[in-house]
Amino acid sequence: MEDLLKNLKISVSESLYLKDPESSELGRKIIGNGIILIDKIGFEKFTFKKLGEKIQSNESSIYRYFENKHSFLVYITNWFWGWKEYQLAIATYGIDNAEKRLLKAVEVIAHPVEEDMRFKHINEVALNNIIINESSKSYLTKKVDEENKHGHFMLYKGLVKRISKMITEVDADYQYPFSLATTIIDGSLHQHFLSKHFSSITDCTNEITPSVYFKNMISSLLTPNNAK
Repeated sequence: MEDLLKNLKISVSESLYLKDPESSELGRKIIGNGIILIDKIGFEKFTFKKLGEKIQSNESSIYRYFENKHSFLVYITNWFWGWKEYQLAIATYGIDNAEKRLLKAVEVIAHPVEEDMRFKHINEVALNNIIINESSKSYLTKKVDEENKHGHFMLYKGLVKRISKMITEVDADYQYPFSLATTIIDGSLHQHFLSKHFSSITDCTNEITPSVYFKNMISSLLTPNNAK
């Protein structure tokens, strides 16, 4: 499985860029340094001018790849969710037991992120920080429905569908697989945020991780098909 996936490219919707950033060294440099810069200064203060200065390139060269910084944010959040599904596919490959497969998927979604050397131009730890702190800005906009029609969120939705299918494979009678899947995905981000910034209102700690919490939730909510 590793051999089959080691050269995999995370495919992001073409509607999110003017020129594929993965197609050139400059494009990959824009992605990698843009992630580092947003993680450092925040999305509000991030501009293509500042990114151009960081990579020692004209601001106009970045606009050849992305229409604006919103498109850039949606691109990198989509890449993150595509990468998560890629990780999930590797981690759950060969696990025949449906419950064990789902619990492994929760670990992939909820555990702290480590750098993946298969994608050397992207710092996944910095990107994960952006997903926790900034990703809601990619869809909490007036244009979200229009952007959804253009497929801007397909990788996120694909991950939700994969996990919801795993939930149904564990408990075919559970009525809310999509809602539970989105709760696991988005809730794990929120719990990481709370544990770092508002620790008094979450039970998650270094010992009780979001992964522990959501695996406990699943065990409480679902009745495995073979136990009925």
